[in-house]
Amino acid sequence: MAITTYSQLETAVSSWLDINSGDISSQIADIVMLAEQRILREARTKDNEATLALTIGATGVAALPADYVALKFCYITTSPSYALERRSAEWIYSEYPARTSSGMPKFIAREGSNFIFGPYPDSGYSIAGVYYKTLGPLSSAVYNLFTNNPDLYLFGCLAEAELIIGRDPRVAIWESKYQRILSDVNGFSKAEDNSGSTLRMRLG
Repeated sequence: MAITTYSQLETAVSSWLDINSGDISSQIADIVMLAEQRILREARTKDNEATLALTIGATGVAALPADYVALKFCYITTSPSYALERRSAEWIYSEYPARTSSGMPKFIAREGSNFIFGPYPDSGYSIAGVYYKTLGPLSSAVYNLFTNNPDLYLFGCLAEAELIIGRDPRVAIWESKYQRILSDVNGFSKAEDNSGSTLRMRLG
């Protein structure tokens, strides 16, 4: 059967588990929710990308978008633009301990709900780029990540089904299938990012 809606996904999961969804409808909903959360943590595709547009404030930090999951890339919108390199917050504080106006940032790190920078910004720079965002529940809206990859969601749900069916040998098979689909989905997105580029030999 086609899987294009939340209801169809629930029905498919029940069918694969060979159980009556009417008996455990709330558990099926929980299984779908757990799978969704896992997929959003692990999937890195164009379907969960969003445009980053931030300004470094007077405190030298920039707040993360409310739906932020992970950073893909970012740059300062100077002319010419300048790409920011990702580092850990620990590294930023180690290399740039003086947290006062120092210059144009070259590095970025996440600290809690903010981005911090090194060197400490000497101005309110604008930052652009792309980040990976979280998505709302499928029970409320259908997203491209689901529409384009229903198999990822189906096997993601089945891999979480051990909570219902216990130590069933099928779970290991479903987990392996999920991992292969996830690898393909992420790999396709990465390949698409690099498509059309010219192969170059690098020296050194």
